[in-house]
Amino acid sequence: MEQSPLVVKFEDQLPLLFRTASLVFYSIIFCVGLAVNLTALWVFTLTTKRRNSVTIYMINVAVVDLIFILLLPFRMIYYSKNYWPFGDLFCRVNAALTIVYPCLALWLFALISADRYVAIVQPRHSKVLKNVPKALLSCAGVWVMTLGSAAPLLFHDEDPDAPSNHTTCLKMHDIVYLRRDNPVHFVRLGFFFLLPMFIMVGCYMVIVNNLVHGRMSKLKPNVKKKSVRIIMTLIVQVLVCFVPFHICFVFLLLEQSRQDYSTWGAFTTFLMNMSTVLDIILYYIVSKQFQDRVISVILYRNYLRSVRRKSRHTTSVRSLSNLTSAMI
Repeated sequence: MEQSPLVVKFEDQLPLLFRTASLVFYSIIFCVGLAVNLTALWVFTLTTKRRNSVTIYMINVAVVDLIFILLLPFRMIYYSKNYWPFGDLFCRVNAALTIVYPCLALWLFALISADRYVAIVQPRHSKVLKNVPKALLSCAGVWVMTLGSAAPLLFHDEDPDAPSNHTTCLKMHDIVYLRRDNPVHFVRLGFFFLLPMFIMVGCYMVIVNNLVHGRMSKLKPNVKKKSVRIIMTLIVQVLVCFVPFHICFVFLLLEQSRQDYSTWGAFTTFLMNMSTVLDIILYYIVSKQFQDRVISVILYRNYLRSVRRKSRHTTSVRSLSNLTSAMI
């Protein structure tokens, strides 16, 4: 019996190993990332008494992470059920947001790096350039240009999921799905990946150069140390989570084969998703309130453990005492 051309086997497109690994990985990312970013959002919006430009950037980073994290359960259901039950429109939204996340994250990182550059290298202009209204305006600009660039992804005429009657969501695997629009996506790579990365690296090099030549002696040592740690954290995070993904993106866009799955693409996508959890390092460096919250949680757990140990020890001593008195 011949198989209908409208039926596409999901197992043929995504290997079982990939689906199993995805379920495990995304479950961890969802649980840890949700806790980390909700805590960060709570700290930066409700418990921070005096907001500044960095606080605004941190709120936006947490919001971007949470939007991406809240989409993970739909991916997990997709991989567990072996078909996409949420319709074509939501599949397109997922595909678009997969592209939006790294674009937003990288530009927010670039804004944070520029903010640190102004704070250290141009402290005289700090009050003019570093304020909440300008930070809000910068973030709004990043959101508008990123969402605007991703909007065409919602209206592709050629649909790889049409043969399966939209029971698959190949569009969510954006690296393959976007290959036919290479010129547009190479421009996107330049503007949303290379440019913010160069801004980060440039800010870090200028700051280090000024530190080496002692041009910032008037600044407090803790301000210098904190700013260098922030930018170094951002650059390391970009190198680990985003650079492999975008390099793979370029190679797969240039590839002539029409495979619907790439092991290298899957691995680098996992690395990119891990950024939502690694932002805890950035939150910890930036915010004293976040540090206090994390430390209080750790200390509270240690306190509970010590109480349990003491309780067990006391119980065992009492039991031994009762036994001894019974024997006597």
